[in-house]
Amino acid sequence: MTAVSNNADTRIHPSAIVEPGAQIGAGCVIGPFCLIGPEVVLGDNCVVKSHVVITGATVIGHDCSIFAFACVGEIPQDLKFKGEKTRLEIGPRTRIREHVTVNTGTAGGGGLTRIGADCLLMAGCHVAHDAILGDRVIIVNNAAIAGHCIIEDDVVIGGLSGVHQFVRIGQGAIIGAVTMVTNDVIPYGLVQASRGELDGLNLVGLKRRGVARSDITALRAAFQMLAQGDGAFQDRARRLGEETDSQYVRNIVDFVTGASDRSFLTPGQG
Repeated sequence: MTAVSNNADTRIHPSAIVEPGAQIGAGCVIGPFCLIGPEVVLGDNCVVKSHVVITGATVIGHDCSIFAFACVGEIPQDLKFKGEKTRLEIGPRTRIREHVTVNTGTAGGGGLTRIGADCLLMAGCHVAHDAILGDRVIIVNNAAIAGHCIIEDDVVIGGLSGVHQFVRIGQGAIIGAVTMVTNDVIPYGLVQASRGELDGLNLVGLKRRGVARSDITALRAAFQMLAQGDGAFQDRARRLGEETDSQYVRNIVDFVTGASDRSFLTPGQG
């Protein structure tokens, strides 16, 4: 028997296959021709449209929506993967649109792919093994996140863009469409051009989130110092940390001085 808790309001289409062992929350709707694997845990009030595959050791939070032909929880596209037990976690209220693919982790990368709450993965995008996405991340159509990336809260990644493996993208950054990102992006950064240039700050996003004018002014000054100050990029960031009272600038400092497997996109350089 399929494990269905508090299932009075759960609806599973007769053509859907829910394998024994799957745990389906109360109020879920599973549409026609879906396949739900035996290790899947689906939170309450999730809607799985039609022709969706959810497999692997995948835990999905409540109130998520997964649209037609998405494939969630399949094994990594990594030749080093040898069938080890790895996981995928997706936070509540996340929407996964048509033809999206999300893979589980690898043993070498920590064994976990995680997507936060309130994210939107638009049609055709891909999230690879061991990627960690924060909350309220938006990935636009046909963008691809490579393995081991860290995408912090409130990031927007434009359509047809690609993010290189091990890249970190800081909180509140925005990546323009058709952009290849090969190095870390500072929080609140604006990246555009085909080879990914740090071209300013995501001022529109900051204003939409109601960030105080004083913090935006501090961020503008910080960006200018990072762009034109003396010394190496990390040295400029450390000096900012000694001079600022803004938590937003402090977020940039902590990001730049933290551990990374890549170098940074710096102002005026791809």
